[in-house]
Formats: sequence, C-alpha cells, structure tokens
Amino acid sequence: MSGPVVARLVQTFFADHLLSYKRVSPQTVSAYRDAFRLLFRFLRDTKGIEPAALGLNDLDTPNLLAFLDHLEQQRGNGARSRNARLAAFRSFFRFVALQEPGSLDLIKRALAIPNKRSDRRMVHSLTRPEIEAILAAPDRAAWTGRRDHALILTLYNTGARASEICSLERAQISFNAGASIRLHGKGRKERAVPLWKSTAQILNAWFVELQGASHPFAFPNARRGALTRYGLAHILRQAVKGALNSCPSLANANKRVSPHVIRHTTAMHLLQAGVDPTVIALWLGHESLETTHIYVEADLAMKERALRNLSPPASPLRRFKADDTLMSFLASL
Repeated sequence: MSGPVVARLVQTFFADHLLSYKRVSPQTVSAYRDAFRLLFRFLRDTKGIEPAALGLNDLDTPNLLAFLDHLEQQRGNGARSRNARLAAFRSFFRFVALQEPGSLDLIKRALAIPNKRSDRRMVHSLTRPEIEAILAAPDRAAWTGRRDHALILTLYNTGARASEICSLERAQISFNAGASIRLHGKGRKERAVPLWKSTAQILNAWFVELQGASHPFAFPNARRGALTRYGLAHILRQAVKGALNSCPSLANANKRVSPHVIRHTTAMHLLQAGVDPTVIALWLGHESLETTHIYVEADLAMKERALRNLSPPASPLRRFKADDTLMSFLASL
C-alpha cells in the first residue's frame, strides 16, 4: 500500500492499541517508541523518505532486514537488542493486520522474520562481603548518604528492578506486623515482598525525614523529584567507589555493579540460603520459572555439592575410534 498511511497507523497503534487497549507499561511504550524512531531515521537516511510520508510498502521485509543488519553492523547492537526491536515491529504488524487486511501478504512476510539466536551468558552476582561493603559505603551523616543506604538496602532486600525502585512511593511500604513492600512490575503485575526487620527500621527512620514532603517518592533525587535510572546508576557507582578500600574485589572488571546485578545478587543469595526457585520467581516477579533457572545454572557451589554426592566411574574410559573415513570425517566436525 502506498501513500502516507504509516503515520496514521503508528499514531493509532501507540495511542489506542498500546495505551488504551493493551495498557502496556511506560517502559514498553518507551522501548517501542525508540525502535520506530531508529527505523524511521534509517529509512530517511537510506531511502530519502521522510517519516510522515512513509507507506506500508516502505516497511517491507527487505527494508526491515536492512535495518536490523544496520543495528548490528553500524550501531554495534547485539542479537538481544536486535530481537527486542523486532518484537516492537511484530506487535505493530499484528495490529496492522486488523486495520489493513489488504496488506496481509506484506504483513505475513514481516512477521516471518526470525529472531537471531544469541549466546546466553552466565549471570554475575556479588558475594556477601561485597554487598555489605557497598551498603556501608554511603556517608550516613549526610542526607544523601542516608537516602543511598536505605535505597541500596531496599534494592538488595527486594531484588527490585531499576524502574520499580525509581518510581517507588512511600505508600507502597507497610510497617505493620510483617513489614512488606508492594512493587509494580512488568505487565502491570503487582507483587508483595517481605522486608527484613533491619530494612524496615532503616526505611521507617528515613521516612521520618521525609515527613511533610510534597512528593510521594521513597527515594527522591536532590531536587526532591523522581529518581531516574541515571541517578540510580550514579548512586551505585559512588557506593562501589567508596567500598573499594575495604573490598578490593569490587575493582574486578567482571564486577560492574548495576541495579540488575544487585537483583541477580538477591536471587543468588536466596538460592544459596535454600529458598525454592519457585519462591524466588515470585519474589522477583518472573513471568516464567525458566527465567529463575539461570541462577541455578550459575551457582557453581551448588553444582560442586551435587558432584560430591556422585561417585566417579570405577572403570577407565575408552576412547572412541571411528571405523572408516566417513566416520572419521564426522568425528572431526
């Protein structure tokens, strides 16, 4: 279909389909928005077509594949980022199939573009001494230090995502018997996570300082507004920097500390404490138990304990010998 139909479809897709009908999270809207921005800039630079003048034929499979290659080759994106952009386009084309049934052939070809397989790396987490050093680093004589200590402790206690901790409001925390926190996760799912007594005491004292504040946030920035992801990352960097003297292992290149590494650390420490993976999945707000299995795979100590329970074979292993040239060739692959 030619003509500037894409602008209308994209506007309806975001305003009506995603926000009103599916009610996706702000994070999903932002991710999809960025995918389309990058695609439209690519088509403008390579095809000379302004975004407002695009037709559906301009979003055909060759152009989409060229864009996906551009992400990897020119922008240096990995397969995961490439697949995330493709997921946004798939959602759009499923919506377009209902709006423009005359373009089903084009839509089916676009939907048939496969994901690219990516290597799944083992998760990295911190040891107990490392997380304790980070928690001890903020200067609690200062307002920002007390905030940072309370924030990092809450992050470690709950395994919250960066978006969940940045938007956290004081009303989401209950200090009644069995203190807990309500987190709003992916897909608008809400979950409750229990708090240690020490976390509840620190938060209670911190909230006393925030009494009378005009904002609702649990961890405001210096201007008393909502904390951003960049602000959260900066707080963690400063805490790690302050912890290096007491815990030199944090200087290891593999110890890049981010909110997600703290989340991994929470999961690993729960697993090592004997908590069932099903409970950890609920704790972290995982949609599938398979997501939680990455921590089982990464826990070398657990594997070593299992190995000790298994006796090695008593008979020597004999090496396989191929019986002809064809088998030898196959064995060499």
